Amino acid sequence: MESVKSVVGLLKGKGYDVAVQSISFSGQMHGLVALDDDGHPLRPSIIWCDVRTTAEADWLERALSREQIIEWTNNPPLPNFTATKLLWVKEHEREVYGRIRQVMLPKDYVRFRMTGRYHAEVTDASGTLLFDVSRRQWSQPMCDALGIPQSWLPEMVEASTVTGELTAEAARLMGLQPGIPVVAGAGDQAAGALGVGVRRQGQVSMVLGTSGVVLTPTASPVVDASGALHSFCHALPNTWFMMGVTQAAGGSLEWYRETFEATGVSTGGREDTFEALLGGASQVVPGSEGLIFLPYLMGERTPILDPLARGAWLGLSRRHRQAHLVRALLEGVSLSLTDCWNAMEKQGVKAAEWLISGGGANSRLWVEILSACVKRPLQVVQARYGPALGAAMIAADGVGFGARRDGVLDWVQKGDDIAGPTDWQASYERLYSLYQTAYVQLKDVFHALADES
Repeated sequence: MESVKSVVGLLKGKGYDVAVQSISFSGQMHGLVALDDDGHPLRPSIIWCDVRTTAEADWLERALSREQIIEWTNNPPLPNFTATKLLWVKEHEREVYGRIRQVMLPKDYVRFRMTGRYHAEVTDASGTLLFDVSRRQWSQPMCDALGIPQSWLPEMVEASTVTGELTAEAARLMGLQPGIPVVAGAGDQAAGALGVGVRRQGQVSMVLGTSGVVLTPTASPVVDASGALHSFCHALPNTWFMMGVTQAAGGSLEWYRETFEATGVSTGGREDTFEALLGGASQVVPGSEGLIFLPYLMGERTPILDPLARGAWLGLSRRHRQAHLVRALLEGVSLSLTDCWNAMEKQGVKAAEWLISGGGANSRLWVEILSACVKRPLQVVQARYGPALGAAMIAADGVGFGARRDGVLDWVQKGDDIAGPTDWQASYERLYSLYQTAYVQLKDVFHALADES
């Protein structure tokens, strides 16, 4: 809230007339915020990428079966999802668990602090493993199976629902007027898809953020029986989406920079660092002279669903330098996203319009590599601000601003179409086959190493 106050003050200081009509949200999904009787957090939030809950996910699959859980929630039991975090607290922090009276997702907790009202919304709830995605309501069978009282779960609303008004205390902290309508908002991927204009069948959103995402809307819920793909509610009523996730996309490059203390060529700053690394990678041929990177730094979701998978460079030789390592990293992430799309194709998904966003989309080289891997041109859209713009659209839609939904969605500004060189495609097709084989051959090694750690 203090950051909002700072932004408002900055705008006013520059002479802008700040008249906030509504407030909405986008935020990371799957996190657990456990509250007591008075609405106070009982412990720090356990966020999406925390996979201490691997044992709980395994237990769910043994106790209830993957097929049963998918039938109830449209999704498989994964360590990232909220229900596994709740089970972890039950097992390891029993005193805390006994005091829980409300379970919230991170952005919904922030909204609660602004309005004093408990609500959840359908897009974020889709990633809890406590939600019936097809019916857009909490799953009573799943809650009963886990012994989770429905009274812990907030009232469910659609993304553009006005959930309350900004309280006097919240308004004071934010430097705004009390009484501003507060709209439910959406999880980061649903808001991000809306923010890049992906709202109908035939479109694909590819995101090169900290994690990587391939997402396509559907007019009805589509369930992947294997569990490789997520099936979530979209931020638009009567709309769903399928989603595949690469755990560490831009996060892999960030990890490289931090781990090997790579420095920039001019000021040594963050942006210069990435520019230098990408510039070096651009000088390396496709395939990185026989080098493959597996981007499983935080385990992997689509399609292998393996939290114990680990990252690796394969094929290292004396001739390889930093530029090769970085190029292979970009290629490995791109092949992982190709895995996500291929899983969608197996479900009969077809698409004619491909949009890409996220911080990684600022790199033309990375977009060209991904384009060559999926053999389609990609249109860069709002490379950094997709989820925030999507949240603004939801805020406007919630209070009937302008021409309602279609007019609000016209805010999207599309950028360049980028296609990777066609002569790269054959190289990446061969590399993709080796990439898939590498995980199969190394799975047992990864699991053994995970036991050692």
